[in-house]
Amino acid sequence: MPAMVVTVVGFAALAMAMGIGRFAFTPILPMMQDDAGLSIADGGWLASANYAGYLVGALSAIRLPLPPGAAIRAGLLLISLATLAMGLHGGFAYWVALRVVAGVASAWVLVFVSAWALAKRAHGGLLYAGVGAGIAAAGLLCLALMAVHASSSAAWTTLGAAAFIVTAVVWRIFDSAPNPASGFADAKPRSRHWLLILCYGAFGFGYIIPATFLPAMAKEVIANPVLFGWAWPVFGVAAAASTYVAGSFSNQRTVWIVATMVMALGVALPLVLPGFPGILLAAILVGGTFMVITMAGMQEARRVAAERARPLMAAMTSAFAFGQIVGPLWVGYRSGVAQSLLAAAVVLVLSAAALFSNAVET
Repeated sequence: MPAMVVTVVGFAALAMAMGIGRFAFTPILPMMQDDAGLSIADGGWLASANYAGYLVGALSAIRLPLPPGAAIRAGLLLISLATLAMGLHGGFAYWVALRVVAGVASAWVLVFVSAWALAKRAHGGLLYAGVGAGIAAAGLLCLALMAVHASSSAAWTTLGAAAFIVTAVVWRIFDSAPNPASGFADAKPRSRHWLLILCYGAFGFGYIIPATFLPAMAKEVIANPVLFGWAWPVFGVAAAASTYVAGSFSNQRTVWIVATMVMALGVALPLVLPGFPGILLAAILVGGTFMVITMAGMQEARRVAAERARPLMAAMTSAFAFGQIVGPLWVGYRSGVAQSLLAAAVVLVLSAAALFSNAVET
């Protein structure tokens, strides 16, 4: 299969799985606050449910006895069903369960698409730009729905239908190639593997607080949804553009370090530049780096682990998911976003320092 075909198919799968399955909740959260009575704490629990599912999905991907194509198809189908079902009024526990399912499936798609596509020489920058494109598309759709005063249920139903369309388009293209044989658990992890895992987990904690609460923060300072709703599409466009540009650099460890420092600046910006300008700049800086770090991390895993790349990717994604679970819960524990943003920025700086120190030593 030509590398460009692999890249485009992987782009579409990641756009749907991450833009809808993982992150559609972020632009819909302000809508659910208005028409479903969700509080910030409720939003934190629903976000953490998705992240818990993501952790389960990433851990299971280490040993999942499915060919990559089958795992990707299963993930896409589950995301479509879970998203469509969010439009039904089943109550809070029902929503929690659906967000868990979407999280599990999203992790499968990210890990298996990464392993499948990179092994087939996909263009990494364009491949991971799919996530940002999916986020931007979902955000713009929610922006349009808010402008016509549509309900959050309508938003979930519309996105679910879009997910089914993407799934149908790419369904036949994923082949049934056998799973790579070796497993991360079968070999003694090297110290540099553990460093990647821990730093990727720190990235999960550091980015998830602004990634979850930026639209809600914008809503607090400006009431017009046509204005505050732009925070998430801007986040997605920055993510798509940045991965395409960063993919042209050969040293992905350096890309990871620089992107982490830029993200730390973006996370801290709303604290030093209050109001909508600070939130918009934070969306650009965090959105412009979170998929760069994802891309750099997955490519670095492939470089250091070779034939054990997929299990290492799954282990890193598991650490990332754990950091995401802690992030929103930390916001609830600290009773606000501001102190949590400061903690996230500090964790990111420490992570970049650890990666730099290890790069110098090796």
